[in-house]
Amino acid sequence: MNGIIVIDKPSGKTSHDVVEDVKKAFSVKKAGHTGTLDPMATGVLPVCMNEATKLVQFFSMDTKDYTVTMLTGVTTDTQDIEGNVITRCHLCIRSNDIENALYRFVGKIQQVPPRYSAIKFKGKSLYKWAREGITINPSPRSIEIYNISIDNVALPYVTFSVSCSKGTYVRSLCSDVGEILGCGACLASLRRTRSGNFLEKSAVLLEGFDTIKKEKTAGHIIPLGDALPNIPMISIDHAFAKKLKEGYQPIAETLGVYHIPSLAAGDMIKITDTDNNLISIAKMLYASEEISSLDGKRQVVKILRIFNN
Repeated sequence: MNGIIVIDKPSGKTSHDVVEDVKKAFSVKKAGHTGTLDPMATGVLPVCMNEATKLVQFFSMDTKDYTVTMLTGVTTDTQDIEGNVITRCHLCIRSNDIENALYRFVGKIQQVPPRYSAIKFKGKSLYKWAREGITINPSPRSIEIYNISIDNVALPYVTFSVSCSKGTYVRSLCSDVGEILGCGACLASLRRTRSGNFLEKSAVLLEGFDTIKKEKTAGHIIPLGDALPNIPMISIDHAFAKKLKEGYQPIAETLGVYHIPSLAAGDMIKITDTDNNLISIAKMLYASEEISSLDGKRQVVKILRIFNN
């Protein structure tokens, strides 16, 4: 079975746990998720199965949307409510203060990741160093917050929605907002509502999985051909598809007979057969309009991945 299933991850499980659940449920040998969620977090976790695992790298830059509840007046060592409390502070803040503090983070910023995270230092995750009592100060990373909107203020809790780039730690965002407010803050709850093109409404639960539910859930598996809707497509015949799978790199005279979308050199392209089976992901070596003027033997795309559906 090849494809992607969007799981509504429950709180208390690691992303790796969910991947193992999917492997067991669908009897697949290979599976991988497209972006880690902390154990306490819930929501959208796309899991790629078998051949779809070759697509994981192409989702790495996807924008993520979250619904966040922040607890003000409390700081912890993990920057969330599951950690050990470091400080408690009497609240003397107003809604306007919270708005102003949150909106300061919209745009491209430098963010220091949490010490309790899966980021590697000398081959070992930071949270493992932290649990051994060794403090590692991670370097700041460039991230982007595209949008923040406040949903509800019921102090000491603040609920807001955030859209952000890959690599953003919402725990760190809450902690940084708390510093600006002067009272401290930590993450109380987190739900991912979107990961790229994968939406909350498409997510399915795997708890209490059984044969009947398996049959029902199978209908939610996204085929490889539909997995990257934002990447332009070239549809080829089965004979050409066979050549690609045998290692052929397309040249101008063979690819030029197909309809090629308007593309620039360096653009990604997905190549499918007439049955919408994903055959390959490739990179354009020339702009579309240049192909007709090239030597017919000139290689015009570089095949990056081949898929065996």
